[in-house]
Amino acid sequence: MDLLLEYGWVLLVLIVLEGLLAADNALVLAIMVKHLPEDRRKKALFYGLVGAFFFRLGSLFLISFLVDVWQVQALGAIYLLYISINHTIKHFLKGKTKTDEAQDAPKKPKKQSGFWMTVFKVEVADIAFAVDSILAAVALAVALPPSGLPNIGGLDGGQFIVIFLGGFIGLIIMRFAATFFVKLLQQRPGLEVAAFLIVGWVGVKLAVITLAHPDVGLIDSHFPHNTIWKISFYFVLVAIAALGWFLSSKVEVEGSENAIKEVEEQQPAKDTDTSK
Repeated sequence: MDLLLEYGWVLLVLIVLEGLLAADNALVLAIMVKHLPEDRRKKALFYGLVGAFFFRLGSLFLISFLVDVWQVQALGAIYLLYISINHTIKHFLKGKTKTDEAQDAPKKPKKQSGFWMTVFKVEVADIAFAVDSILAAVALAVALPPSGLPNIGGLDGGQFIVIFLGGFIGLIIMRFAATFFVKLLQQRPGLEVAAFLIVGWVGVKLAVITLAHPDVGLIDSHFPHNTIWKISFYFVLVAIAALGWFLSSKVEVEGSENAIKEVEEQQPAKDTDTSK
């Protein structure tokens, strides 16, 4: 029962983190395809997401074989810390969120790409978005206790499933639930900063795992699995999210409605009542 709770908790954290990160990503993708005719926009996004799915799956299989290499762990920790610090500094220096910057992008006139070049750009953007999500998922999952399922590469089968589900759900959110998360970030802009601070904190977790690696040995190899460390890690993680919510004044979305509309236009069409 405790095993299921721990795995379920990590999966829940991944889903929320993926949702907050996917909101920005969905807005960027919506802007990238905006110049295409409506029917081709959805095709471009669909092809991009299909490509992103196979990239995430392939990357996950590759990482599963390299996850125990301490150099890979170290690079992953450095990358997560970099994007967290870089985003936070930019936010406080410029006073703009990543969503605001994406919303401002269309105001700069530039030559529009054709359909397949747009698809290619969407693919590249999806791949870039996938890197931090995959690394964060790996960092959260590798410290989970063994599930008893057969190993896949260097990963326990249960850990592999959690990482896969986190990435897959992230893609679903980006395609079907992005409007909700974009609106949430517009109303509570502090959540975006909190999301990237959490990414940085996950980077710290991956750094701890690296330092505890048998070939590095700077801290005890059992420390990443220590109950006190796990409780402390998730306490800080939840505290960051709570502070992001409560310290962020609720903002009316009047001036930001365009950002929401950008994403809504790319969401799957819903049945409407035409009799009215």
